[in-house]
Amino acid sequence: MATALNRKDFVTDQEVRWCPGCGDYAILAAVQKTMPEFGIAPENTVFISGIGCSSRFPYYMNTYGMHSIHGRAPAVATGLKSVRPDLNVWVITGDGDGLSIGGNHLMHAIRRNLDINIVLFNNRIYGLTKGQYSPTSPLGKKTKSTPMGAIDNPLHPLSIAIGCEATFVARAIDTEIKHLGEVLKRAADHPGTAFVEVYQNCNVFNDGAWAYAKERETKADTTLELVHGKPLIFGKNRDKGIRLNGMDPEVVELGKGISEDDLLFHDEKAPEPSLAYLLSRMRYEDGFPEPIGVFRAVDAPMYDAMINDQVEQMTAERGKGDLDGGSAVLRAAIVGPGLGV
Repeated sequence: MATALNRKDFVTDQEVRWCPGCGDYAILAAVQKTMPEFGIAPENTVFISGIGCSSRFPYYMNTYGMHSIHGRAPAVATGLKSVRPDLNVWVITGDGDGLSIGGNHLMHAIRRNLDINIVLFNNRIYGLTKGQYSPTSPLGKKTKSTPMGAIDNPLHPLSIAIGCEATFVARAIDTEIKHLGEVLKRAADHPGTAFVEVYQNCNVFNDGAWAYAKERETKADTTLELVHGKPLIFGKNRDKGIRLNGMDPEVVELGKGISEDDLLFHDEKAPEPSLAYLLSRMRYEDGFPEPIGVFRAVDAPMYDAMINDQVEQMTAERGKGDLDGGSAVLRAAIVGPGLGV
């Protein structure tokens, strides 16, 4: 009988080297705490990262791992999962690594629906390179590289994932450890690409970026926890909700001629991703609560399964390849008849 796993099985002896107070510590703690629940041994688990503060993550997990190159973690994960579909593969990336130089790789990994888990830490800043604006920084954000304010329209990670037909999309907050663990478990259980955005604080270069969604005094009115099959209700007194006015969402108060039945009900399993996309566009600065939890969870064919099915089919039809024999034929073709090999 296999020995039950615990958190210590996934903790390394490496010194964790992030800035004191960084939100990455909370995410690391949540992952290490949640991993044993999957029942997958550390040696069958792989963490792959690119470049950035978040990308130090593989050093701190007692699993196999790879600290790869800038933005290419999804490509590396695609190769690994394709040849070793039995492994539990996680991609750790950030808003700069994943959405700037890595945007193309991220997009294609998601659309292929590999059975991998992608966790994107979003602190709306470049932290490792000391505070430049990132693809998710809001308009007007003053940084070392935008002293007069950012003029780039920010990207919304979940909107991109849903636009790429992601089969699992979720959002969590670094300090909400219990909820973050629940989201990570849902992601790990999902067959296909699971994309999780985590609101993460960079207390050195962008402190308080998500304060409205994290502070005890405000979070009940600025966030909305999604529950499948339930109406979109939020607020300290659970007296506010979201309904559709035509095709547009609007905030309404319950009890003033409006009941729960008038509200929009969450359906994470809807085949059509329009509702999930609509939720991903709701922003605090536009007067809406920002949804957390699972936006979408549907089934679709997985790339790694299909590519291995094709390999098995061709092997059955033509037999296993002969690398040595093939090399001899190639050399003969290159040298030519009568010239020797």
